[in-house]
Amino acid sequence: MKYEFTPDFYTGIENIDKEHARLFEITNNAYDLLTNDFIPDKYDQISSILEELREYTKTHFAHEEAYMESISYRKIWSQKIQHAGFIKKLDSYDLKKIDDTQRDSLLEILDFLAKWLFGHIKGMDCKIPKN
Repeated sequence: MKYEFTPDFYTGIENIDKEHARLFEITNNAYDLLTNDFIPDKYDQISSILEELREYTKTHFAHEEAYMESISYRKIWSQKIQHAGFIKKLDSYDLKKIDDTQRDSLLEILDFLAKWLFGHIKGMDCKIPKN
C-alpha cells in the first residue's frame, strides 16, 4: 500500500509540509523496491534509501527545529528527542543483516517509517503553531 501525503498531514507551514511530502516519497521508494520482483538483490537500493533518509531527515529536522526556535515553541525539546531517536534508529540498522534478510529488513524499515509518518507528523508536527 502506497503512503499518501493527504491534507490531514499538513501542518500549514509550507516549508515543513514540502519536506514532509518528500519523506513520503522516500517511503514510497522503499515500498516500490519491496514490491519490485524484477530486482532480486535489493541490498544496494536499501542501503541507498537508508542513506538518503539519514541525510534528508538531518536537514529536515534542522529546518523544523529552527522554525520551532523562531516561534519559541515550548515543546521543542520533546521534538528534538524524537528527532534524535529517529536518526539513532536509522543508524542502528545492520547492513550485514540487511544483506542477509532483504525482504524482512525492508518490511521492518517500512513499518518504522509508517509509524513515524503517522505518529510523529500527525501526533506532534501538526501541533506546531503557524507563525
